[in-house]
Amino acid sequence: MLTNLIINAKDAMPQGGELIIKTKNVHLDEEYTQKYPVLKPEKYVKISITDTGIGMTKDVTDHIFEPFFTTKESGVGTGLGLATVYGIIKNHQGHITVESEPGKGTTFTMYLPVSEKRVLKENAAAAVIKGDETILIVDDEEDVRGMLSKQLMPLGYRILFASDGFEAVRIFKQQKHKIDLILLDMIMPKMAGKETYQKLSEISPEVKVLIMSGFSLNSSGKEMLSDGAIGFIQKPFELHELSKIISKILKK
Repeated sequence: MLTNLIINAKDAMPQGGELIIKTKNVHLDEEYTQKYPVLKPEKYVKISITDTGIGMTKDVTDHIFEPFFTTKESGVGTGLGLATVYGIIKNHQGHITVESEPGKGTTFTMYLPVSEKRVLKENAAAAVIKGDETILIVDDEEDVRGMLSKQLMPLGYRILFASDGFEAVRIFKQQKHKIDLILLDMIMPKMAGKETYQKLSEISPEVKVLIMSGFSLNSSGKEMLSDGAIGFIQKPFELHELSKIISKILKK
């Protein structure tokens, strides 16, 4: 979430500028939460990210959290960054707002509810499970493909990549006997995850597909699971969590 917002701030300041990140413990009262019904009167962590960049018009800020909406040139990004940020915030019962004006910069403000749970330390490194199978990663975000590769290759997995559904289908047709598992993003341009899964299943009904998304499991995802997809994991995820799921799937 923070990485997406910071990268956007950097892109909005091509000639340089200031990036200001603030955190604060706040208690939102009933008067404030009436403005935003999704929030409850309780304790929150307030996070604000401000840049002194080019700013945005109201027409842009009104649509900025919509999937595939982007102000970047064609071929530069997919517009899923802020939609993913929005999904993460909502999945944690939080709220995000944006204030911007052309030539005067932008401020994103996030409210995340404070947890009263005690933090339990876990040795994640000890819980990581290794393997030697071949995994096809299908995701239109280059950063996600790179991150997954850096996580899984040191564990012994052989990694193949596809940046969209069409490329995934082509690679699977050519190497279906070598591919043991497919990590498939649900929300992609050109060909969505559901359609991609259908075409992969037509090639090989036994294909093992783990679907992933920055959003909660929706109706399309549930249909994919009903049709034979082997599991779902929500971004962002920890390496030990992912390695356990992959190991469990590959043993089936």
